[in-house]
Amino acid sequence: MHDIQASDSGPCAEAHTPYACGCPRTAELDGNGSAAASRRRFLHGAGLLGAGAGAVGLGLLGAVPAQAADAKASGDPKASGDPQGTAAKTAKGRGRWQPDPDSRQFTLVVMPDTQYLFDEDRIHPAPLEASVRYVLDGGVNREGGQDDNIVFLAHLGDVTEHGLPVEYAAVTKVFGLLDDAGAAYGVLAGNHDVRSSTDDQRGSTPYLETFSQARAARTAGYRGSSPDGYNTCHVFRAAGRDWLLLSLDWRLSDAGFAWANAVIAANPKLPVILTTHEMAYADDGGKAELSDYGKQLWDRLVSGNDQIFLTVNGHYWPPGRTVLTNKAGHDVHVHITNYQDRYYGGAAMIRAYRFDLDRNTVDVSTFSPWIQEIAADERNALAAQEAELTSDVDRFSIPIDFERRFAGFAPVPKRPARRASGLLVRDTLAYWRFDNGGGDGTAVSDRQTVKDLTGLGNDLVRQSAPGAPDQALRWSTDYHPDQPGHGSLRFDSQGSAQLGAYLQTVPNAPMNRETFERGYTVEAFFKLPADWDSARSRWSAVLSRWGMSSEAGKSGPSTDPDEPVVTLSLSEGPGLQWCVYPLNQTGASTCWGHQLPLDRWWHVAVVNDGRLNRMYVDGCEVARNPATPAVGLTTLGRPWMLGGYAYAGSLNKVFHGYLGDVRIVKRALAVREFMIA
Repeated sequence: MHDIQASDSGPCAEAHTPYACGCPRTAELDGNGSAAASRRRFLHGAGLLGAGAGAVGLGLLGAVPAQAADAKASGDPKASGDPQGTAAKTAKGRGRWQPDPDSRQFTLVVMPDTQYLFDEDRIHPAPLEASVRYVLDGGVNREGGQDDNIVFLAHLGDVTEHGLPVEYAAVTKVFGLLDDAGAAYGVLAGNHDVRSSTDDQRGSTPYLETFSQARAARTAGYRGSSPDGYNTCHVFRAAGRDWLLLSLDWRLSDAGFAWANAVIAANPKLPVILTTHEMAYADDGGKAELSDYGKQLWDRLVSGNDQIFLTVNGHYWPPGRTVLTNKAGHDVHVHITNYQDRYYGGAAMIRAYRFDLDRNTVDVSTFSPWIQEIAADERNALAAQEAELTSDVDRFSIPIDFERRFAGFAPVPKRPARRASGLLVRDTLAYWRFDNGGGDGTAVSDRQTVKDLTGLGNDLVRQSAPGAPDQALRWSTDYHPDQPGHGSLRFDSQGSAQLGAYLQTVPNAPMNRETFERGYTVEAFFKLPADWDSARSRWSAVLSRWGMSSEAGKSGPSTDPDEPVVTLSLSEGPGLQWCVYPLNQTGASTCWGHQLPLDRWWHVAVVNDGRLNRMYVDGCEVARNPATPAVGLTTLGRPWMLGGYAYAGSLNKVFHGYLGDVRIVKRALAVREFMIA
């Protein structure tokens, strides 16, 4: 972090806000690369003078790091700068680097400034080794942890304090563990690794000799380096797609900016994560903003490349984050993470970005594997505080709708419509879809018939409550992404039977008489709009059957004599309810679903295997399915309603929302046979 060339008397080479410098400026590199240290300057920079500086040291914390030469001679881990005695551990690992490329959960690990662990003769590799072991073990060695499917390790620069060959000699041995495993990782140069007054055209340095282009080319996923060697590009495979990660130098030249832009242009469909040493700094509350150089990065690289959705940098402390809006109007998450100011030089603290594409969330956590390897009752007082950081800038979650965020450059191909004939599986009794009825927004007329595509005659016709407008039931081009038919019906009602319209099977439909004694599968796609109101629309139905339970002679303890014999309804939650009167029971059998968020499409299936009822939402079985046998469905020979619900023999509620394909089969289907499969 900050300028290793600054003199003791001169001002900082860069303009910084409070906490932005933090650099002890202990040394000025001479032409031979040696360092002249200033102990007093270090203590001022660390804020220790004037507070008993002579008594301050790691010895008070349970560790007295000695010079590396003495440590090597003694063989004592506590004398080697490894007070916890972990240096002798080796990676348990899984042999070669083998993250799961298809799992929808994966982890990117970033590691900020480790410079205080590699400072001339103050060499302490054990924390870095522990973090590397953690990465190679996939996260399984973390307290209470599990395999985190780590796909990449990105070091954010300031690997060393002075950029000296002796420092890199220790660093390279640790990173050699990653090389041996064939791991995917990137290391960029911070201002302590190179002369901070230079950009990526500086030529050869001990950093570049250590992390050369040839070495980078041997890492997993390597795709190229800038001609100068200071900027690298990797592509890793995760969640079934490729992701591009840029490791950019402390200061990009014009050539560096051109190279980075060209790399992104050459990979136009890949989401991009940008790592660099400096881009943003934060105040004490964790609110981040761009530094002067960060503004250049934003203007010349980030804002105009919509593929960049996340940037992470070190250099400054305290940590922080913000969200900026790029030229495409999309979010870019800007994070700063650096812990060198904390106990043991940050103890090679790492930050894990755990992507979960099922939850559309990135869970972020910050911890020290080195400290976590030590039994809790054996950690010293300061180490115990650093095992895991839990402030809202160190542990948090980022909601990202990945499909929507990436749609501008990598839209997910829509699943094509499927031929109706392919959905007519054996024993299909009725199949209705709404993709050919009329233009988007046009009304379903009283004269239109929605044909049952099985050809069995279970056709549907419009029914309207008195006074219901034509627009109460309309054709729509909206549909569930996994729906076979690309269309739906829009029921525009808020629970008032006086204003709604619905569909009903024709009087002579065979399904009106069906009892389903050998089992059934009822499936439907539906969406409740954002304006769905529980007070007005609860207990409306997706699908229902005319006829009261009392008319069918049902009188069990769970019986409502006025409710219909079959209904797939929506509770006040809204949640799904399959309430039916089986042939073998005097009372009702009810499956209950969970609360459903509004304004998104859902698929529901109710399956009976001739014995038990089971409800599935998006192919997942719900918890509240009854264990009491339920055989068949009671019928009074009357029509079925799509979007209508009757109570006490009269129309009571009309559905408010969208209904897509509906299929009814006279046997139990497996989940793999559902229409969403």
